[in-house]
Amino acid sequence: MIQKYFNKKDLIAIRNACTEAEKSTSGEIRVSILSKRNKNQKNLSLEELAIQEFHDLKMHETRDKTGILLFLLLKEKQFQILADEGINQKVAPETWQRQTEILTEYFKNKNHTEGVVTLIQNMGKILTDYFPVKKDDTNELSNDVVIR
Repeated sequence: MIQKYFNKKDLIAIRNACTEAEKSTSGEIRVSILSKRNKNQKNLSLEELAIQEFHDLKMHETRDKTGILLFLLLKEKQFQILADEGINQKVAPETWQRQTEILTEYFKNKNHTEGVVTLIQNMGKILTDYFPVKKDDTNELSNDVVIR
């Protein structure tokens, strides 16, 4: 199912966008793509699935609680942006709602990769304002796209 939306080149572009965005922020950006729910997930909300993935990826373990996840559920054509508490203390929820609206427009026009890359770039700019890169900053989480 993922090939319908993203090919190998697209996934590399998304990973590279995460790497580039994180050069100016101590935030940690991840993208996770779930093709479809499994039997154990059928009664979970989209947000609950995203929270589960956030924890599975150990995004809650970053030093400054600055992990942010774009979680895509392809079969249901849904996505969730989920930020850790460090980000949520400083960035208004309306900021992420606006980014959701932007990504939705890209998806409506079937510009999936361009939309995800643009979102990641926007996340990087937003996080840089609140969480600039620190002298002792390390890349705490992989930038590879997670596919399940």
